[in-house]
Amino acid sequence: MTATGGHSPARPPAERRFHLKAGVVVGRVDEDVVRALGIPYAQSARFAAPVLISRYAAPINAFSRAPAAPQLPARLMSRLIGDDDLGTDENCQRLSVTAPADVTPDERLPVLVWVHGGGYVAGAGDLVQHDPRALAAEQRVIVVAVTYRLGMLGFLGDGEDVPANLGLLDQLTALRWIRANITAFGGDPDLITVFGQSSGADAIAHLMISDGADGLFRRAILQSAPLGITADRAALTAAMRAAVGHLSRDTPVEEVVALQPVAERAGRKFGARGRMQPFGVQYGFPPLPEGADRDAALRDAARRVDVLIGCTLEETGVIAAVVPGLCTVFRAPLLGRRIRQLITTPTTRSMYDTPAREFVARHHAAGGRAYRYRMTWRPEDNGYGAAHLSDLPLLLGTREAWKDAAILGTADWASVDRRGRAIRRIWVEFARTGTVSDAGAEDTITFLPN
Repeated sequence: MTATGGHSPARPPAERRFHLKAGVVVGRVDEDVVRALGIPYAQSARFAAPVLISRYAAPINAFSRAPAAPQLPARLMSRLIGDDDLGTDENCQRLSVTAPADVTPDERLPVLVWVHGGGYVAGAGDLVQHDPRALAAEQRVIVVAVTYRLGMLGFLGDGEDVPANLGLLDQLTALRWIRANITAFGGDPDLITVFGQSSGADAIAHLMISDGADGLFRRAILQSAPLGITADRAALTAAMRAAVGHLSRDTPVEEVVALQPVAERAGRKFGARGRMQPFGVQYGFPPLPEGADRDAALRDAARRVDVLIGCTLEETGVIAAVVPGLCTVFRAPLLGRRIRQLITTPTTRSMYDTPAREFVARHHAAGGRAYRYRMTWRPEDNGYGAAHLSDLPLLLGTREAWKDAAILGTADWASVDRRGRAIRRIWVEFARTGTVSDAGAEDTITFLPN
């Protein structure tokens, strides 16, 4: 209290300066963590390859979350996990670091690098639903969230006039920045694990075989990677490019992004690939090998990268969010679960589960270490079951961030947090040691024989 009886003004968050190889970054202490947000890791003109930022001309005040890449409204994602208006910016090649606030100068903590999902067209690294506070503070690790180019601006180049795989090249550049600079935050550059969900996990599978990725990360966690629909896409991508025509470097960004539905419509005739995830990486263009060489490249990567890969029990249960009335059917007390299983089992198996099993088998045959899991938790009365996205609140975000998420149904946050602590422990155990143990998480996750 002041002398006049009023309340003292709130103190501003304490600042903390980090001396990187690239220069000085100023972050802020946020209770039990310190955050350095929205740090530029690369720069590029539109439709140009990213250029690593190796030196900052002046200190970076890293106080604001990274903006999302330009994108159309993601109505399905908003319905399932809630909204967060970060704003968008073509200059989105930024990353955010969250670390325990009490890291000592001589500590070298494991580093987990988050690659967000969203079908390569939506999402952002710094969504509130991706807040890594619990993971960083509770498990004592450094978490880095990466934002990269998406959709029309990141994944539809022809490889000649416009480079292909610009979003993947962004991720690769971010990993180079992290390896060079993470020691300043207390991270161990030799103990980096990349983890991601959905298209983020698919991207990580391709980072494993990207030219120049060797030595940038030691382990990979692939959550709900739709590997069953991300190969053999050359004809699909060519049809999408033909439909949108020449992409100008001078067109207003809103007009470029508005062409996304045109490209998506052209992709629908290519079956599940075109309907479920028309945008994606392209083989045979930097940094990826030819498609025919993919398996050989993955076998070669097996000895260098430990892998934890898996999916939820009913990934495609989110179909209930787009088919009127199906959510009500899935909730039916007697037949709902059976109907949901009949619909989701074959598609979950073909898109996610079987490809994960084949990934692990190939990894082991090549002498690598890999584990496969299945997330079995069904949030109460959500109408979707153990569906795509239902694993995210177990790892990232807060009660407030997830309060409007349909994917959680009526699940009590105390139950979410209990399960989340177990999953976060498993993920970090893998990041630290390359091994896993499901002790205490049997009602949430199952590890499968390889």
